[in-house]
Amino acid sequence: MSGELLLVGSIPLDTPQEVFQTFGASLGDYLFAMPDGEVGPRRHWISRVHYQVLAGHAELEIVQHPAADENGIERQFPRDAKNAWWFKVRDGVKEVRFGDPGWRLGYARDAVNSYFVFKVMKEKGVLPAHLRFQVSIPMVNSVLPPRIFPDRADLEKIRPGYEAATRAEIAKIVEKIPASELAIQWDCSTEIQDSYGGIPGFPLAGAIERNLSEVRNLSPHIPADVALGYHFCFGTLRGWPRFQPDDLGQAVKLANAFVAASGRRVDWIHLPVLDRSDDAFFAPLKDLAPQGARVYLGAIHNMERFEARIATARKYLTDFGLGAYCGFGRLPPSELPNTLADHRKAVEIATRG
Repeated sequence: MSGELLLVGSIPLDTPQEVFQTFGASLGDYLFAMPDGEVGPRRHWISRVHYQVLAGHAELEIVQHPAADENGIERQFPRDAKNAWWFKVRDGVKEVRFGDPGWRLGYARDAVNSYFVFKVMKEKGVLPAHLRFQVSIPMVNSVLPPRIFPDRADLEKIRPGYEAATRAEIAKIVEKIPASELAIQWDCSTEIQDSYGGIPGFPLAGAIERNLSEVRNLSPHIPADVALGYHFCFGTLRGWPRFQPDDLGQAVKLANAFVAASGRRVDWIHLPVLDRSDDAFFAPLKDLAPQGARVYLGAIHNMERFEARIATARKYLTDFGLGAYCGFGRLPPSELPNTLADHRKAVEIATRG
């Protein structure tokens, strides 16, 4: 195992410049790519799409808003899954489509703006010259999980159109940012929950296959010179993890299937790791087939037991990099110094191990 690190994406600072100065300058030598921190509304991950994109779509009705805060003031992002935005496709609409291709979802706009700052910071020597600019985007099924559509039939009406809009965002990002400077990461939370049979009404049988069409329809459209990765997540809404599987078995199966379905090279895979060090949890890693992708384990947390976790992981996966279990967007900014220190400690332990 090397001292390589992965930053999943979100960092609760106000601007990309602060993210690059605080985390990029400190950890950049150990990173392959650097995210912009998913600052602003993206800090709330898919909720940003729900209130900025879906809530204003003419073919959708809002069934439920997140509840107001303790002072009765509106909240645009939910406290928990039950408190989330809910939507309904309007009667008579057979397929929800999204206009303004390339810009409608906001990912290309934010990426282009942040890349300018990234480029300047590299030119000034704040960021190492080798770093790529990482754009982290939620996969379609994670943006549109079954829980936000009371009528599950609506999923089939909206997911194809959203997938097309996502493909257009990728095309615009690739048009505006040099491929040799770019890394794109798909964030997959609902997919991994589904793979464990954790979504009511969706059986475990067939779970892997029903999450592959989005991969087949999106990843092959990313040019070969752009780096591609997958972040698999156990979820952080109302605290991490949202669910705790018995082992990494289904996560490994899902990762293998995604790599095989990508239609191009996959450069990295990130798998979350619970605060456990038993063989039963880690043993499925022996079946991981990354096909050349760098594997990162989300083991940087609860550092008093960190060494025990990675020692067990080494039994089944001899070489891997390290990351946190997810992005830090839902952490209080006051915790960031400790988060940064944990990453430095992880590098120190990994490199001496």
